[in-house]
Amino acid sequence: MNFHRVDNLPPYVFAEVNRRKLEARRAGIDVIDLGFGNPDIPTPDPVVDKLVEAARNPRNHRYSSSRGIPNLRKAVASRYARTYEVDLDPETEVITTIGAKEGLSHLMWVLVQPGDVALVPEPSYPIHIYAPILAGAEVRTVEMSTDADFFARLTESFARSWPKPRVIVTSFPHNPTTATVDEEFFERLVAFAKANDVMLVHDFAYADIAFDGYRPPSLLQVPGAKDVGVELYTLSKSHSMAGWRVGFVVGNPEMVEALAQLKSYLDYGTFQPIQIAAIIALNECDDAVPQINDIYRKRRDVLVDGLNRAGWEVQKPKGTMFVWAPIPEAFAHMDSLSFALHLLDTAKVAVSPGIGFGPSGEGFVRFALVENAQRIAQAVRGIRQALGG
Repeated sequence: MNFHRVDNLPPYVFAEVNRRKLEARRAGIDVIDLGFGNPDIPTPDPVVDKLVEAARNPRNHRYSSSRGIPNLRKAVASRYARTYEVDLDPETEVITTIGAKEGLSHLMWVLVQPGDVALVPEPSYPIHIYAPILAGAEVRTVEMSTDADFFARLTESFARSWPKPRVIVTSFPHNPTTATVDEEFFERLVAFAKANDVMLVHDFAYADIAFDGYRPPSLLQVPGAKDVGVELYTLSKSHSMAGWRVGFVVGNPEMVEALAQLKSYLDYGTFQPIQIAAIIALNECDDAVPQINDIYRKRRDVLVDGLNRAGWEVQKPKGTMFVWAPIPEAFAHMDSLSFALHLLDTAKVAVSPGIGFGPSGEGFVRFALVENAQRIAQAVRGIRQALGG
């Protein structure tokens, strides 16, 4: 049988690391998993308590709304007003999605079609590349790094592309490279989008995970940004609600409405008690966000400081729950998958090979800060031995 939408997808690069990790654990080996970016921090208690209360109410067991219940859309609009001084109309400029990944995937279905082009950074969180592809579009990539002028690269790639891209996808703070931008970047991007009649989609998944005084800007803080773009916001990291699948697409009302029309055919929204609990997260748990952020900062410091003491030179990221590390010079002869397997076999630490995020990720591995500080310190000790220290 042929399944044309999935037959052309590449092999899942992380599968070999996962297979070897499971084999080791079945053999009783303690593997510290810093590969999969799966948050381990508990969801704030008031959110969990509200979920339990709402789930016991049989009225919440019925179908919900694919747009999201009104009070939840109002709550995310209120958070944008408090945090970014951005005014959003909850009726026309906010839609709830079943996580940002679903939101981005279905958004691409209404923004692009066969014959269209999307411009996407690379290396990249895989869905940023494959959501446009699954919608039938072509993808042109822009090399992403922490030390390059990404805007210049983007405009050069746009100029070289034919047909001209219909959509530009960005995501800052960036997974996997942890690259960050300031508000001036978005000002230039919005002006470019208006001048070139292109739509902007900004995945703001790590909006609230930032360190050392850095505050990630929202695309929508730029005057006129809603004329050309939307932003994806999620509770997965900020409120440690990854498995709850609560995300939002906010901004341009025409793009939001197009997604709403599509979703009305595809789903009835997230389970309503989860939506009700998410209102509590947005309206009453602002104090939990810096607490969660501080946990990631401490883990970052333990990992990066430890790696540097071990002779592996790694920069501290200003955002995300990841560390993007160049393969040490002594192991530069290895590709990223081979090096990741070396760490798994010798240090008993699982990391993600950079090639899994695209060709430009070769030469790097990604650490996810999803174990406690003590376990990360244990991982560093194992890595030091694996590096010959």
